[in-house]
Amino acid sequence: MSPVCKKIALFLIIGFVFIAQSAIASDYYHQYYEVTVTNITKGQIFTPIMVASTKHHSQLFTLGEAASSELETIAESGNPMPLANQLVDMNKALEVATHDDVLLPGQSVTLKVKTNKKFSHVSVAAMLVPTNDAFFAVNSIHGPKGKHPITVLAPAYDAGTENNDESCMTIPGPPFICQGEGVSSDQGEGFVHIHSGMHDIGDISAAQHDWRGPVAKIMIQRVHH
Repeated sequence: MSPVCKKIALFLIIGFVFIAQSAIASDYYHQYYEVTVTNITKGQIFTPIMVASTKHHSQLFTLGEAASSELETIAESGNPMPLANQLVDMNKALEVATHDDVLLPGQSVTLKVKTNKKFSHVSVAAMLVPTNDAFFAVNSIHGPKGKHPITVLAPAYDAGTENNDESCMTIPGPPFICQGEGVSSDQGEGFVHIHSGMHDIGDISAAQHDWRGPVAKIMIQRVHH
């Protein structure tokens, strides 16, 4: 083989090695978070859960400030899609996953979302039923950097968008407890705050559905597949 041919062959080999290494690095760079949500209440049910890989400043809500219309939709009707679509459309989330069923007390569900250096945080949200506008959320917390998972406990928040009348006329479900519309013409407090629980002022039994302390356990694990 001539010296010129040898040089060309060497350059081709180096190029193939570089491409292979780049592919491996790219596959490694786009890792995933597996997010496991456990309902740790005695008598509350979680509506379909939304998990998103977000930027550090991608806030779902701010305590003491008014809820967005997308968050209001989750908190009052349990529908996560408007908020999920907004996060992606506004480049606040790399990927969003939603669970398509309710989560009963004591049950867990695991959702997986892609993550990278830019979208290294995790946001989670779902409604508590039967309530007027209670939700739990994890508001853009940093995911684990290594193989060891992190676990956080999420409290219940009040979206402040609807009065807490605890009436089945304004609570969307579940069907075996309430079959309301999920919305009310009465306005709430006007800002997001820690929820004060159930108080036996309407159709909902506080003995069965009230809670104290955190309502959800959320475990975040970094995986490579």
